[in-house]
Amino acid sequence: MDGAELARIAGNDGRTQAPAATGRSASAQADDTGTYALKSVRNGKFTTTEKNYAAPNTGVLRARSAAVTGAWEGFAFEWHEATETYALKSLANNRYVAVEGNYTGNAQNVLRARSTGTGTWERFTLYYNEDADRWALQSALNGRFVAMENSYTGSLQYALRARSLEVTGSWEQFEIFQIGG
Repeated sequence: MDGAELARIAGNDGRTQAPAATGRSASAQADDTGTYALKSVRNGKFTTTEKNYAAPNTGVLRARSAAVTGAWEGFAFEWHEATETYALKSLANNRYVAVEGNYTGNAQNVLRARSTGTGTWERFTLYYNEDADRWALQSALNGRFVAMENSYTGSLQYALRARSLEVTGSWEQFEIFQIGG
């Protein structure tokens, strides 16, 4: 399945909708608040912000937690009207998630919660596959879909990277759960 086959969720006003508690769509207004957890379909683990990792991987996002236990797994999804994209803000360190487009090798395009403001590096389009009840995130920086690196080892095992040209399977698919607000 590629990006064209994923149904983009839009409200009556044409805006992309935010996820709700069950992982299904719910209308998102610019002033809505709420926090969400992102679960990888590939390994069944929740995404965490590794705020205690040493530089240059401080704040890297990894799908490694069996349960949502606190701020480590929480993200605020902030709608940006002008670009019709979302910025994800980590509750663990109060930083926005950025795609590291200047990194090289296995860390190229890794997602890190490290920004205090938002720009193209921190913006994502959310796509929803209604038949599978799954979400995909596409980076505004490089146009690539976020994938979970299940085969990596070491500190970047299960890291999230904006590296896929299309959604080909569970690597690029996520469930989104409302956990607060």
